[in-house]
Amino acid sequence: MPYKLKTLLNGESKNVEYKLLPPSKSINYTKTAVAFANGQGGCLVFGIEDQTLRVAGIAEDRVFTVMDAISDAIVDSCEPLIVPDITMHDVDGKTVIVAEIAPGLQRPYFIKSLGRERGTFVRVAGTTRQADQPTIRELTIEGSNRSFDQVRCLGLSVTDEDIATLCAKLTETAKTNAENPAAVKTVTEKQLLQWGVLCEQDGKLEPTNAYAILTGSGVVRSVVQCGVFKGSTKAVFVDRREFTGTPQELIEASYQYVLRNIHMGARFKGVYRQDVYEIPPEAIRELIVNAVVHRSYIDHSSIQIAIYDDRLEITSPGRLPMGQTIERMKQGYSKIRNEALALAFEYMGYIEHWGSGILRVMQQVRDAGLPEPEFLGGDTDLRINIYRTNVNLSSDDAITTRLRRDSSSDDAITTRLRRDSSSDDAITTRLRRDSSSDDAIAEKEFANEQDSRKLILDEIRNREWITTADAVRILGIQQRQVQRMLKDLIDEGFVARLGSGPSTRYVALSKKEETHE
Repeated sequence: MPYKLKTLLNGESKNVEYKLLPPSKSINYTKTAVAFANGQGGCLVFGIEDQTLRVAGIAEDRVFTVMDAISDAIVDSCEPLIVPDITMHDVDGKTVIVAEIAPGLQRPYFIKSLGRERGTFVRVAGTTRQADQPTIRELTIEGSNRSFDQVRCLGLSVTDEDIATLCAKLTETAKTNAENPAAVKTVTEKQLLQWGVLCEQDGKLEPTNAYAILTGSGVVRSVVQCGVFKGSTKAVFVDRREFTGTPQELIEASYQYVLRNIHMGARFKGVYRQDVYEIPPEAIRELIVNAVVHRSYIDHSSIQIAIYDDRLEITSPGRLPMGQTIERMKQGYSKIRNEALALAFEYMGYIEHWGSGILRVMQQVRDAGLPEPEFLGGDTDLRINIYRTNVNLSSDDAITTRLRRDSSSDDAITTRLRRDSSSDDAITTRLRRDSSSDDAIAEKEFANEQDSRKLILDEIRNREWITTADAVRILGIQQRQVQRMLKDLIDEGFVARLGSGPSTRYVALSKKEETHE
C-alpha cells in the first residue's frame, strides 16, 4: 500500500477521509471515492473519528462484512468502474479498514444514479465537492488522453494568409529571443500541424484552440489581470490593469507592469552602478510564462497578478493536470497541460527545458536572499507567492531604492489617496475611473517611458558608455523598445552612437537632464 499507515493517522487531508462507521447511505463515501479517482487518488479510513482522531475501530465480528459492503457499494455505484483496494489494520489494538482508490484513467468518474452532470465530484481543500462544468470538461479531455489546445476550435476558420502571418510572427519572436537569430529555422505550416496548432479535417486545414490562443483571436479567453494593492489584502487597490492579446503580448505587458510596480535599487561598486530589483526579473518572467503556457483554458477565469506590500502573487486558473502535484513540480517534474502551446513556446525561446522553469525560479529567489516561493492550491487553481524584502547587499555596497511608479514611495501613494478622497469607497471609485480612462493610461505610460529614458541616460553617464544588451538588461524590456529609446536620445542630442554591429556603444553628449526629469 503506497500510503503509510502513519500518514493515514495524521488527520484528514486532500487524500485522506475518515468515517467512524460506514454510513447507512453509501453515497456519503462513494462520492469521495469518485473524487479520489478524478484526482490524485486517496484513502477512505473507517473506524476513526474525524474531529478527535479517536480510534474507535470496527467490531471484530463485523470486519469482513463491512469490507464486503464497502467494496460492493463503490463497485456498484460508480461509473466507470472503480475497484478499491480494501485492507484492515491494527491501530492501538483496534481494527480499522482502509479503502484505497487509485487515480483513474477513464475520467470523469461519477455516481451512476446522479448522472455525469450532477454525480461528478472532486477534492478541493480536503473536502469533496460537486464538479462544475469546466472541471468536467477538463476531466473529459484528460480521460480521452487529449490536450485541449490541440482540439479543433469551433467557430474559427483560417486562410493560407492567416497561417503565413502566424508563422512569420512566431519566427520573429524566436529570433528576438535567440542568442543566435541566424540559427533559428522558419516555422512552416507543416510544423504547426505537427505541434497541433493546426489540424486536418476532410482534407482541409482547421485551427485548433492553440491557434486561437496564439493569435489572440478572443475565441478562447486569454486575459491577464494585474493590480497593485495597499497592504496585504485586496481591500484597497492602488492601480489595476487588464491585458488581452497574443501570449507574447500578455507576457510582455504583465512583466513590464510588475517591474514598474516593485522596488528597484542601485548597487554601487566603485564608479559603476548595478540595478537590482527586489525580486529577480528572470523569476518574474518565468512565472508569468509558466502561467500563460500551463493554465487551463477550459476555465474562463483570468490569470491574476497581484502586487501587495509584502508579496508578489501569481494565480493560474485550473486544477493541476493528472499526475502532477506541487511537491513533484518543485522537484522539477513537468506535466504538460497544453502540448501545442508548450511546443510553440519552446520554439520561441520562452521555455528552455520542460520542468526546469520552477527549479530556476526557486534558485533565483534563493540567490536573491528572499524566502522560498510559496505554492498554494492545485485543486481549482495554482497560486505562487514570492515575498518581498529588502535587496540583499554585501557590506561594502551602497544602495538607493526607489519605486518605478508615479509616486516615489508607498507613503506618498497613501498620502495622495487620503488627500484626494475621504473614504475607501471614494478612493475605489476614483481609481476605477482613472484606470479605465485611456487618457490616464496614456499619461502613465508616458511617465514610465520618461522614467526609463532618464534611467538609461544616468547609466550611460555613470559608466561612460553602454551597449544595447546592457540597456536591455537594465530596463528589462525588449530589444526593439530599447533601440527605439536610444534612437530618440540620439535624435534629441543627449547620446551619440560609436562603432557598428556587435561593437556598437552609446555615450553621453550633454547634461540636458531637465528634459527627462
